[in-house]
Amino acid sequence: MQPPTPIEPSRDVRPRAGDETPGAPADANAAHASVGERERERPRAPEPTAARALLAAGVTTAAVTAVSYAAPKSYAGTLVGLTFFAATFWLVLRYDESTIRAHGLSLGGILEPVPLSPKRLVRAALHAVAWAALVAAIVFPLFWLGYRLYWGATSPFVLRPPPSLADEIAAQLLVVALPEEAFFRGYLQSALDRVFPPRFRVAGATLGPAWLLSSAIFALGHVLTIQHPARLAVFFPALLFGWLRARTGGIGASLVFHAACNLLSLTLARGYGLSP
Repeated sequence: MQPPTPIEPSRDVRPRAGDETPGAPADANAAHASVGERERERPRAPEPTAARALLAAGVTTAAVTAVSYAAPKSYAGTLVGLTFFAATFWLVLRYDESTIRAHGLSLGGILEPVPLSPKRLVRAALHAVAWAALVAAIVFPLFWLGYRLYWGATSPFVLRPPPSLADEIAAQLLVVALPEEAFFRGYLQSALDRVFPPRFRVAGATLGPAWLLSSAIFALGHVLTIQHPARLAVFFPALLFGWLRARTGGIGASLVFHAACNLLSLTLARGYGLSP
């Protein structure tokens, strides 16, 4: 069964051991051989099943919920993120390069066991930011209007920046969005797509039951960590995150858009006096 998105051969992969480049220095050929040996040492992921994917989702959700209640409040967010990332490592990132790519977790090569290419990294970053900006330009004005109506905000919006804007952006990108997108859109949606092949098109993305299932589990996890029915509303932005993963072939765009959604929510809450 083919992965949900075509996987192109990496432009950054070094030649296999033994494929020395004529005229190349001996140390360069040794480096190529070393990379090839590391690749051979990595196991290939087992074929996904519905039972394995849903069990992984259940165990990870239970672990994250336990961590969120047991950890000190000031460290809970970081430990939750580490738990998600540890699960993703065990389920995907410890395997070979083709497995990582099939799950959309390359991130320009950062998470692949190959040497980094600055050109590829910049290209992937620009691609992710462009897609996230496009969706934000469409969705954010509607979200802002809905936010005002839902919270009954009548006072004018006043921009109140956080104590450290850089810290807030870094936290949302690296501590919140990256681990959650890696697990839910990178592992879970991709694994379930292999089990339940996508069959319908939505605005250029091929989607199926995995899109809905992973979004529902994402929402369930949010309501378990903070028990309030309003937390189930994250199901709807999760649909956008999943659409971006399917449309772009990776989690880069959904990661950036996810972080941007959280930053907008925090900014609106401060601006309307709903949070410090």
